[in-house]
Order: sequence, then C-alpha cells, then structure tokens
Amino acid sequence: MLRSSFTESLADLKSRGVRLTPQRQMILRYLKETHEHPTAEQIYHQVSQEFSGISMATVYNTLHRLKELGVIRELSYGDMSSRYDGNDSEHAHLVCEGCGKVSDVPCPPKAALETPELAELGYAVGSYRLEFYGICPSCQAHEVRPQDSELN
Repeated sequence: MLRSSFTESLADLKSRGVRLTPQRQMILRYLKETHEHPTAEQIYHQVSQEFSGISMATVYNTLHRLKELGVIRELSYGDMSSRYDGNDSEHAHLVCEGCGKVSDVPCPPKAALETPELAELGYAVGSYRLEFYGICPSCQAHEVRPQDSELN
C-alpha cells in the first residue's frame, strides 16, 4: 500500500462527511507532506505560523480526530510524549536512541508476518507496530551513546 497524499486523504474525509476547517486541513497537510514524526507541540508551532489564532487544544483535538478516522497514526514512546505519523502505508520505524529521531522504513505486509506460532495463540491480529532501535548516522558521527537519550 502506498502512502496516501493530502489530496487523497482530504477527498476520503469529505466523502465520509467529516467537517474540515482550514485549521484541520493545515494540520492534515503538514502531516501528509512531512517525513518527520512531530509532536503536537511541533505541529502547533508549524501551523501557528499560518494560523496565528490556533490553540494547542485545537491541535490536540484535531490529532485525536484524525487518528480516530485512520488517516494518521499516533506513536508513543518511553519519554511520555506522542509523535504523529501521516504515512498510512504499512511500514516500520527506525528510532534513534541518541537523539530520538524516528524514520520510516518499508516492511513486509501484515500477512507475511503472521506465523503459525501467532495462529496457535488464537489471536485475530488486526494491526502491528514494528520498530527498530539503534543510533542514526548523525549521532554516530557525534559519538552520541544510547544512555544519553531520554528514550531510555
């Protein structure tokens, strides 16, 4: 499955009768067009440059609604903050234990990951989250170690 674009997501939401204010559209556009995995605060700072009257409550409410609608994903980590991902295709994440950067990486579809061992447990797997942890090239170059990170 390919990552859906802002235009495709917008058309999908409109077809489902979702109310799309300019602020909601801006937040959705930002998440669909970035390859970063920003926090709500980072999204607020980006979007408030265009919509000076937008509040953090609007950002949080919009993120919650877009997540409910399945057009973005919320990623929670040990530092008690959530990051948001506009990439709705099946993919895994690489998480840097030095700086906390999150990068997308392709992975096999869910069906390829289902094993006889999973079937024996009797679960009906609906989704999964695959993450790899390590040190990104930038942190390697600066000799940042995992214990320096807030993710641990």
